[in-house]
Amino acid sequence: MTTRKDQLAAFDRLLTIMDELRTQCPWDKKQTLQSLRPLTIEETYELADAILDNDLNEVKKELGDVLLHIVFYAKIGSEQGAFDIASVCHAICDKLVERHPHIYGDVTASTEEEVKQNWEKIKLKEGKDSVLEGVPKSLPALVKASRIQEKVAGVGFDWEEPHQVWEKVQEELNELNSEIQAERQDHIEKEFGDVLFSMINYARFIGVNPENALEKTNKKFINRFQFLEREAKKQGKKLEDMTLKEMDVFWEASKQFYQ
Repeated sequence: MTTRKDQLAAFDRLLTIMDELRTQCPWDKKQTLQSLRPLTIEETYELADAILDNDLNEVKKELGDVLLHIVFYAKIGSEQGAFDIASVCHAICDKLVERHPHIYGDVTASTEEEVKQNWEKIKLKEGKDSVLEGVPKSLPALVKASRIQEKVAGVGFDWEEPHQVWEKVQEELNELNSEIQAERQDHIEKEFGDVLFSMINYARFIGVNPENALEKTNKKFINRFQFLEREAKKQGKKLEDMTLKEMDVFWEASKQFYQ
């Protein structure tokens, strides 16, 4: 592993390259906070994919791309006299020290849950009117639901036992089924949302990240379906000309390769 001196030198090299690109490269010179935003979102998803695939070499590359964006934003901020990379680093360091009083103060927190509860209490003392203020509006709905539930749980608004949450899931499923039977489409959507929200909450209680779980299922389905397509092509068949029963033979065969 590299030394702290080597790490600082590498970071200094990145800052120097950023300075050069900003003054010499036509593309880099044109970028703004707004133009970089969609690219940053894309890079973040690419990092998330690499993490889910457990491809550490790819994780390293994607971390570099994300770090470049952070440095880029800081460079633009310094040009506008708003902030620079030093103030960005100091701000997060100050926040970490303040929000970890069990490390840098006299507060006791021996479990992960106690740390989370202290974190939310500290944020309220910082002037936030609601524990939910920090949930980004543009988060995907599934991730947003997880963050909402984690945050309210941090201040004690939570179920006590997993079986209570599972009972809530069953209750919401029954309500959804009732609306389906009544064919009330506007109510069906509402109840379907309640089912998803309760399932996401249950996932937290059984130690499952719902976003990761769903994405793994997405990848599994894609792999199995593409296996089906390849096998059909080997036999000179087109999916649109096959019966569901014929396709199911390949689908079942795919399960031995993609669990």
